[in-house]
Amino acid sequence: MTASDFSLELQEVSHAYGDLLAVDQVSLHVIAGEVICLLGPSGCGKSTVLRVAAGLEPLQRGRVLMGGNLVAEGSGGSIPPERRGVGLVFQDFALFPHLTVAGNVAFGLTHLDAGARAARIAEVLSQVDMEAYAGAYPHALSGGQQQRVALARALAPKPAILLLDEPFSGLDARLREQIRDDTLHILKRSGTATLMVTHDPEEAMFMADRIYLMEAGRVVQSGSPDMLYRRPVSPFVAHFFTALNVLHGIVEAGHVACAFGRLPAPGHAEGAAVEILVRPESLRVVLPGDRALSDHTTAGRLEEIRFLGSSKLLTVAMAGPDGAEMRLRIRHGGRYLPEIGGQILLQLEPEDSLIFAARKTLAGRHREASDKSPVLSGI
Repeated sequence: MTASDFSLELQEVSHAYGDLLAVDQVSLHVIAGEVICLLGPSGCGKSTVLRVAAGLEPLQRGRVLMGGNLVAEGSGGSIPPERRGVGLVFQDFALFPHLTVAGNVAFGLTHLDAGARAARIAEVLSQVDMEAYAGAYPHALSGGQQQRVALARALAPKPAILLLDEPFSGLDARLREQIRDDTLHILKRSGTATLMVTHDPEEAMFMADRIYLMEAGRVVQSGSPDMLYRRPVSPFVAHFFTALNVLHGIVEAGHVACAFGRLPAPGHAEGAAVEILVRPESLRVVLPGDRALSDHTTAGRLEEIRFLGSSKLLTVAMAGPDGAEMRLRIRHGGRYLPEIGGQILLQLEPEDSLIFAARKTLAGRHREASDKSPVLSGI
């Protein structure tokens, strides 16, 4: 695949607000039919990247290309937003209150004659299931309906690239789930290259073909949702996608000892302090009659059960190798559980643990404990 195959490409884009470097050498690309998510916490620079791609922020450093053609360069000129062939959907939808639904969709279709314009309005409203509301005004619509109209308006001119900035954040949880499902189907049918900004990891995993995860202005990992979830390159990436149980240990002979036995720690030096990250869903409750893996099974005391619908969130207290009590969280989908206060067996498959070098705030603690049993703690 060559650069000309990319509908949108950013090359080493940087952007500062005064002394604050908001975006630091970000590179990414989107091809036709792809949905790409820029994901990260508030203030990481993801919306600035989107605005630079749209031409709403001047490009300070780097290059922006669309369809293989240069549209902005830090040391040169820039094509204005209205000439980039980009559709935009903002967090607040930005519908024109004085125009009907049809009038809003027609806004970017002034290049068409009246007949072609009316046909395109009808076509795109049908795509988002809003044809019955063509004469309605935005204030009479629900949040979900307004989102559909904003999407229809952005798609109406048939842009090669669609940019979405937190498009579902203003919707309640149940409606958001349905609307993003509908939106994904619409985007895939349109074949438009889509770059979407979100702070919600679940939303990114649902919507995206690929994710670019940002931290403090930089892309720290990119790839498929499955890759980022199962093979995070750092504790930040792992923590961003899910709550974690955090255990601590020291590497000895290529393994680290913890409450679940000795786990392989490839790539870590002898005597290195490490963090063992375990997702709540990776811990399995051993039921009566189940075969337990003795090397990776430990007993604890069930302290709390929280009902989550299809699963339960358990809090289990257990003693670590140093005798100190720790607490772990487990997501359990089965029915059987002991009574509160009763003993419970937990099992961890070694491949379900994520092992990283201990962060600096923990390194001192580990150096002090190097001649003792490993220190463990819950989330």
